[in-house]
Amino acid sequence: MSLTLKLLLTPVLVAQALMTRARMPRLPEAAGERAGEQGRGPRLRLLIAGDSSAAGVGVVHQRDALAGQLVPLLARVTGHRVQWQLVAQSGLSTAGTLQLLQAQPLAHFDLALVVTGVNDVVEQVPSHQALAARAALADHCRNALGVRHVVFAPLPPVQDMHGLPQPLRWVAGTDARRHDRALLRWAATRGDVSRVHVPMRLNRGVLARDGFHPGEPVYRQSAAAIAEHIASLLALTPAARPGRQARRPAGRRALADTAAS
Repeated sequence: MSLTLKLLLTPVLVAQALMTRARMPRLPEAAGERAGEQGRGPRLRLLIAGDSSAAGVGVVHQRDALAGQLVPLLARVTGHRVQWQLVAQSGLSTAGTLQLLQAQPLAHFDLALVVTGVNDVVEQVPSHQALAARAALADHCRNALGVRHVVFAPLPPVQDMHGLPQPLRWVAGTDARRHDRALLRWAATRGDVSRVHVPMRLNRGVLARDGFHPGEPVYRQSAAAIAEHIASLLALTPAARPGRQARRPAGRRALADTAAS
């Protein structure tokens, strides 16, 4: 989308954003435990961090949210004993998620799942600034929390969120796609970072009642895709890595070593 068109639409977009914020239902974060252990076998320490979609906004209880659906599935498909902790808050940008992690007295983890991006779009954070925040977040996870690999969830198809009016929905969807493409390109440059692919179309049947946040079906499908992605990382051996990755940091090799520990 051209800058000229976006500037022309700005008064309409601002009015729609204010109207949407005023009328959209304020959904709470999901209730329930935010840490625990599940499964048997080698230990896998998992940190889940991010915004409202990480916190489970859109469902009543954590068992129906992303963490609650991901952990038992991950334990089953990997054969690991998953020790997990959820550190998330509604409304956080990527930079805000980093600040939240920096303020927490956290233990060490093997793997981190980060769910952010929509609020970067909402707050009109330029994609290069969002990427800088993601890089700083990944570095913090590695250097301060001992994380061997950071998995970033993709940005959702915002253009499908019926809770947003047009043309706000179209503009936000275009921005989200740009952010997600930048995330995908950046993740491909680092061996200790990846962006998971979650194929999904959003409609009234899978979204929460505000037409914006995920509903249980979205969390379920996302958990399945993320579990398979993490399982593939654990199974990855140096021989299976593409040649160009041999020059990257050894994050994936270290994570694969966890499976044998």
